[in-house]
Amino acid sequence: MNLLRRAILFMILSTMAFAVMNTQAKHLSEQGFSAYQLLFFRSLGTLMITMPYLVWKRMSIWGNKRGLLVLRGVAGAASLLLYFASLSHLPVGTAVVLRYLSPIFAAFIAVVWLKESVRPIQWLFFLLAFAGVLLIKGVGGDMSWLGLGLILSSAIILGLVFVSIAKIGTSDHPMVIINYFMAMGTILGGLLSIYFWKNPIGTQWWWLIGLGWIGFIGQLFMTKAFQMAATHQVAPLKYLEVLFTVMMGIVWFGEFYSLWALLGMVMVLTGLLLNMFFKSAK
Repeated sequence: MNLLRRAILFMILSTMAFAVMNTQAKHLSEQGFSAYQLLFFRSLGTLMITMPYLVWKRMSIWGNKRGLLVLRGVAGAASLLLYFASLSHLPVGTAVVLRYLSPIFAAFIAVVWLKESVRPIQWLFFLLAFAGVLLIKGVGGDMSWLGLGLILSSAIILGLVFVSIAKIGTSDHPMVIINYFMAMGTILGGLLSIYFWKNPIGTQWWWLIGLGWIGFIGQLFMTKAFQMAATHQVAPLKYLEVLFTVMMGIVWFGEFYSLWALLGMVMVLTGLLLNMFFKSAK
């Protein structure tokens, strides 16, 4: 199997892993576990892997650009917390689609912070994506305003995460960056869940810890895919996560999506994909 085929396989496996993690989070949310507790176990499960890895490799857990690492960790934890909170108010597929608006918000932030430029045609792609959001909210069904606010806030903060990672660059190993994220998530989620704690029973422990393990598998396969092939060859496959998540939501939770809602999702993803292809072709 050549490198490109392996990269495509790894990216598909990554999207499947993230779709499973999304479904796990939705299931646990319906079981009565708070977003704080989901953040805690999602972060702790991955931290159980990243921390021993850094120690084994004798790498500094503190990194080099510590201020930016802390910003990335706190922002990443806050974005994930808001995403988990939105699952109590939105179908899981809708939440995932709307969180994918983060590259657009990252572009806005990069204009201010990194002084990057956005070409006029990119604004057209952004407008198409936001029109899709309006279609989902206005025609696609009875979407919760609270859920919409939570997931859009998650996407905005995730945009800040992307820009902070770009600012960190190659100064720190990817595992160090992930470790900061998971450490901040464990601390933040642990502290906030004290007054909202629900004792897991039986297999619920595996469901909770599995959030971190499955999430790490998704990150690992995604990293390997980007290492083996050019970004434009594998990045579009990331959006398969939406398809897999929507399918799992329909089968597992009996979620229903109207034709308008599905059209809105297609508009959002089309706008994001066009923007990605345009940036790759520049």
